[in-house]
Amino acid sequence: MHAAVVVFPGSNRESDVVRALRRSGAQVSLVWHADHELPAGTDLAVLPGGFSYGDYLRCGAIAGRAAAMDAVRAHAARGGLVLGICNGFQILCESGLLPGVLMRNVDRRFICHRQTLRVERTDTRFTSAYTRGQVIDVCVAHGEGNYFADPETLARIEGEGRVAFRYCDATGAITVEANRNGSLNAIAGVLSETGNVLGMMPHPENFVEDLVGGTDGRGLFDSLAA
Repeated sequence: MHAAVVVFPGSNRESDVVRALRRSGAQVSLVWHADHELPAGTDLAVLPGGFSYGDYLRCGAIAGRAAAMDAVRAHAARGGLVLGICNGFQILCESGLLPGVLMRNVDRRFICHRQTLRVERTDTRFTSAYTRGQVIDVCVAHGEGNYFADPETLARIEGEGRVAFRYCDATGAITVEANRNGSLNAIAGVLSETGNVLGMMPHPENFVEDLVGGTDGRGLFDSLAA
């Protein structure tokens, strides 16, 4: 597995993603936002978290139009894997690679806390190391993670089984309290129509080492590197 991590001005989680990918056995290259191509042999393009271009306009709106994103779109069109985490998820929506949009959290406050997720799909390249319905413990840190899509789009996403993760409590129940950013249907991660693009707001790269308090994020990177 050769992963290319795209870095934008304002990205701040690229080192964590690189560490998580390498820990699972992937080879990793960094790509600057102004580059027009991904490295030869790239299997996976990753858009890390942060505040690309200072989050001016809407979060991810400028990054979605960066030169490197043309290469990411071409990679996805060829069937290549693409992963966006937090700001990366916002960029995927703004670039047209995923449906919907990430709006301000329902209470208008930045949230940063541990978060349990329910794994909805395990037959994907991103989640095969988990079990269906498994509750995993990761982290969230965002001000605009409230996933929204119009009713027709939302119905299509649900009908096609494209929700990879939902916010839940420790028992796996979907509750208002567990869905603190107010995302529709408690959606925390969504797949593209062809299943090769995943965007998610939580940060699995935070929890890949016992030293930092959890390892439930490993499954995503182990799935990709398998």
